[in-house]
Amino acid sequence: MTATIESPRSGRVAPQYRRSGGSKGNFEMIAWLFMRLSGVVLVVLIFGHLFVNLMVGEGIHAIDFGFVAGKWADPFWQFWDLAMLWLAMLHGSNGVRTIINDYAEKTSTRRWLKTVLYAAAVVIILLGTLVIFTFNPCPVVNGVALPGGFCPA
Repeated sequence: MTATIESPRSGRVAPQYRRSGGSKGNFEMIAWLFMRLSGVVLVVLIFGHLFVNLMVGEGIHAIDFGFVAGKWADPFWQFWDLAMLWLAMLHGSNGVRTIINDYAEKTSTRRWLKTVLYAAAVVIILLGTLVIFTFNPCPVVNGVALPGGFCPA
C-alpha cells in the first residue's frame, strides 16, 4: 500500500488567482540579504541596549523618565535607538511582506495587505524618529518648567 502526498497548494488555488511567472529582478535577493544583515546588526544593537539599560548602574530599578531623558541627551544614544527602530521596523515589515506573499492568494488581497503594512511601517518610523529627535525632558508650559526635579533651573 502506497500513499501519495500531493504537493502543497496543488489544485487549491483557482486559476483566476494563480500568479504570473513574471520576474521581479533582484529585489527578492536583496530583501533576503537585507534580512540576514539587518538581523546580525539588530542582535548587536539590542544586546547593547539591554546591557546598558539592565546591567550598567542600578539595573532595571534605575529606568524611569529621567534615565531616558539623560540617555537621549547624548546624540550617540539617539542614533543608536534610531538605528534600532529603523532596522527593526524594516526587518519586521520585510518578514511580514514575505508572509503576505506566501499566504495571500488573490492579487488584490496581497496588494491591500501590503499597502496597510507599508503605511503602518512608515507611520511608526516617522513618529518614532520624531519622538527621538524632538524629545524635550524639560518642557515649559505657560512659563512653568515641567516636570521638575532633574531639570536645570
